[in-house]
Amino acid sequence: MSDTANTFKDKWEQNKMLAFKETLREGSDIFSWILQRNGFGSPEELIEYLKDKRRVLDAGCGNGRVTALLRRYCPTTTEIVGIDLVSSEIARENLEAFGFSDHVSFFKKDLLGNLEDLGKFDFIYCQEVLHHTSYPERALQNLSSLLSAGGEIAIYVYRKKAPVREFVDDYVRSKITGLPYEEAIRICSQITEFGKALSQLQITIKVPEVDILEIKEGKYDLQRFIYHFFMKCFWNPDLTFQENAAINYDWYHPQIATRYTLEEVKQWFVRAKLIVVHENVDFYGITVRGRCV
Repeated sequence: MSDTANTFKDKWEQNKMLAFKETLREGSDIFSWILQRNGFGSPEELIEYLKDKRRVLDAGCGNGRVTALLRRYCPTTTEIVGIDLVSSEIARENLEAFGFSDHVSFFKKDLLGNLEDLGKFDFIYCQEVLHHTSYPERALQNLSSLLSAGGEIAIYVYRKKAPVREFVDDYVRSKITGLPYEEAIRICSQITEFGKALSQLQITIKVPEVDILEIKEGKYDLQRFIYHFFMKCFWNPDLTFQENAAINYDWYHPQIATRYTLEEVKQWFVRAKLIVVHENVDFYGITVRGRCV
């Protein structure tokens, strides 16, 4: 198993319910972020989009939190499949525990492996995953081959960020990638404490444009300003401290965590013969949905 796969194996085994309830809680930051980046302004808009989807795939399902979200908002007759290289059984256990297991199945699969036995899908959700694979574009093409005519695939990958943020991210990652979970989470806990301290100051600052550092003029919460342009120091008060630390670990520990521009990602879709129907770029990532013709 690769170092990156081991990172996520440790993450999910140590944090089986990470962000699960917040993903399902309408109005939470995590719930709203998932809907917004995918172009849905409300749960009703998501329901409308999913209403005619007969088979849905959550590719790289982690602990099943988005699989559960899809189960909740898809028609009850929709068949939902979740696949993951290291945590498909954890996802299965979580959905059974929360009562979301009807017409849901899970399989251990590599996104770069043979997926033909899964059949065809009307919608494939693959977000926060491809940038952790050795060949993201090849994985996209592999998944898109499973789309039925007119089916759509929605991906989210990390975007290239401001230069100081990129430097610090790479520096910290180089220091902790090879560390065992306990030592890495200790370091990420210090980063989490830093993010928490900044957030609790509740200070808003106004900054000018600094082109050379790709800092955009505007008003920022101090913690988000540091987060956007200098280093990831995630803090969400709706999560436990351990969950916050695990999210920082999720960013810094994986050996493979590539970043892209919107144009690079759109070229993947062109080469996969997918028509782009939605795109969104925020401070952290790039969301693109494409349709099979």
